[in-house]
Amino acid sequence: MADQSFDLIVLGGGPGGYVAAIRAAQLGMKTALVEREHLGGICLNWGCIPTKALLRTSEINHLLHHLPEFGFAPVTPQFDLDKVVKRSRGIAKQLSQGVAHLLRKNKVSVIDGAGALAGKGTLAVTKDGKPVATLKAPHIILATGARARSLPEIEADGRLIWSYKEAMVPTMMPKSLLVIGSGAIGIEFASFYLNMGAAVTVVEVMDRVLPVEDAEISGLAHKAFEKQGMKILTKASVTSVKKNADSVTVSVEAGGATQQITVDRVISAVGIVGNTEGLGLEGTGVKVDRTHVVIDEYCRTGEPGVYAIGDLAGPPWLAHKASHEGVMCVEKIAGVKGVHPMDPLNIPGCTYCRPQVASVGLTEVRAKEGGREIRVGRFPFIGNGKAIAMGEPEGLVKTIFDAKTGELLGAHMIGAEVTEMIQGYVIARTLETTEAELMNTVFPHPTISESMHESVLDAYKRVIHF
Repeated sequence: MADQSFDLIVLGGGPGGYVAAIRAAQLGMKTALVEREHLGGICLNWGCIPTKALLRTSEINHLLHHLPEFGFAPVTPQFDLDKVVKRSRGIAKQLSQGVAHLLRKNKVSVIDGAGALAGKGTLAVTKDGKPVATLKAPHIILATGARARSLPEIEADGRLIWSYKEAMVPTMMPKSLLVIGSGAIGIEFASFYLNMGAAVTVVEVMDRVLPVEDAEISGLAHKAFEKQGMKILTKASVTSVKKNADSVTVSVEAGGATQQITVDRVISAVGIVGNTEGLGLEGTGVKVDRTHVVIDEYCRTGEPGVYAIGDLAGPPWLAHKASHEGVMCVEKIAGVKGVHPMDPLNIPGCTYCRPQVASVGLTEVRAKEGGREIRVGRFPFIGNGKAIAMGEPEGLVKTIFDAKTGELLGAHMIGAEVTEMIQGYVIARTLETTEAELMNTVFPHPTISESMHESVLDAYKRVIHF
């Protein structure tokens, strides 16, 4: 390429990188984005979006098996797995092409290749090991993301042991499946395959599923999954894996005893590691801690002019966190007034299993550990007319307030559509809303969101419908 000098270079075209590049272009910065594989990154191509397409299919499959409850004659639903996967991949492709359009629209120069720091203000780009360009800019943002963590001797082989990539494009529907790890990724895949008819076992080393969530919500999720037929082993670890001709025998240790579980396939979902290799960090001031780049509150690394955002820079590993960091980082570079550091407690977390789980802020345990005197409100979906009408009466909204100031410390939900509802509490926290404003807010009827209002009222002994 002829033009190799820029105001800003972004390395990585995921939800952090491409958003940062577009915001920089909007602010008048001459911007380049370097991406070695797919625009949109893991989230758009192999994560957030295609998994939601798969989960939507599994939700429909579940509903088709319960048609009589809604007054329909029963049917025996059948699905074409190839078409299920094709739809998911088509949606990912459509959105990746949309990102390319947005970058062109904003006049961001996109370079296809892998990038590495090559001196102050310099990024060397290669493709298949061959030099493509040497780019110059006073500011370089690293947004290379992360990849699935591999357990020793349980590495994905693409056939019997799957990573998230193989789990997203199955060539066969396993009759039985074991998922290692019950975080958001593991539970979403467990939920998908369970609702498509597979017998699913989940192995979790911690004492509960969805361990980052509020303990009460985790407990309700556990009960819901088991009611659906999922087998869950907590405080358990996989000690060995034996590959058979077309199955896997897994040794699981739990409660001092070891059991052998034979399944068609295994999904490993035990976390992620940052993509720090090959970035030319050696000899720079960039520090790496447990595979993630160390940054300050404005995403600056220890090397002047070099920044890091998204999964590369550590938890929470969420696309919306990466996008927000990208915008904040660029605006700070550009000198935009009023740029504030991101508050991790205001970042919502969503898990799209059935039932859905969503949260923001402190859990009840963390609030108490912080020495807070708290008030807790709860409202079950069984008291909500819309949830009952939808056939989704199992759920709970839990809110936690500072007893002295009325500050909303945290909100935790389980049930239908809670991933859409959580944003109401996120806005409330961002605006530093207290219980007074939330109690005086008019919620539309009939909606599941009324449960949010009732939960607030319950914290102050004013609940109406339960």
